[in-house]
Amino acid sequence: MTRLAIFGDIHGNLPALEAVLHDIASQPAFDAIYCLGDLVGYAPFPNEVIARIRDLQIPTIMGNYDDGTGFDRDNCGCAYTRPDDQIRGDQSFSWTKAAVTAENKAFLRQLLPDIRVTHDGRRFLLVHGSPRRLNEYLYEDRPLASFQRLAATSSAEVIIFGHTHIPYAKWVEQVLFVNAGSVGKPKDGDPRACYAILQSDAAEVTVQFRRLVYDLPRVTDAIRSSILPAAFARMLEDGRG
Repeated sequence: MTRLAIFGDIHGNLPALEAVLHDIASQPAFDAIYCLGDLVGYAPFPNEVIARIRDLQIPTIMGNYDDGTGFDRDNCGCAYTRPDDQIRGDQSFSWTKAAVTAENKAFLRQLLPDIRVTHDGRRFLLVHGSPRRLNEYLYEDRPLASFQRLAATSSAEVIIFGHTHIPYAKWVEQVLFVNAGSVGKPKDGDPRACYAILQSDAAEVTVQFRRLVYDLPRVTDAIRSSILPAAFARMLEDGRG
């Protein structure tokens, strides 16, 4: 049996990351641990989050926020649908680019575009957004035809991703799609940190989502003490990212 721990979308939330890492360490041994990216943005500990991932040498995919920050792009590749979200998003992105050190930006620039591994005869593909684009949102209620196209073209039996911050698992055309949720910025109404455990053997693959209480006031107080929008703290408290 193969056991994998997979997490992503930390978004500068160090207390949430610490809770996930502690929980992973307390579990029966994992064969591998992977990070789906978006280490930075929205919360005030981007350098500390990067340092933990670097120190632990966790294989990590480049998220859209990592790309935007690492390459000092004009935008983060985020899809804001409301003007007030766009304004707050721009504030966060500007703050993050200014806060992240040159050394850590260099680290973000060399993150992996995807990870392909084989376990128990199954091909696993890990991406940030989708197999097509790092910032494509694969919501669970997307048209079935969209998932069918990805299932047919991705050369994988298990596709694992994040970006929407909403966990789910579904089978389409004998391909298992898994959204690992978000460590540091959940959007499903549950403020607890989230990560996924996959267990695989010759017969099946199972998915468990772990939800963890963490030191939320530590990050919300830090947001409110910074120049980041206070709304980010309220969103974390509500689990509405």
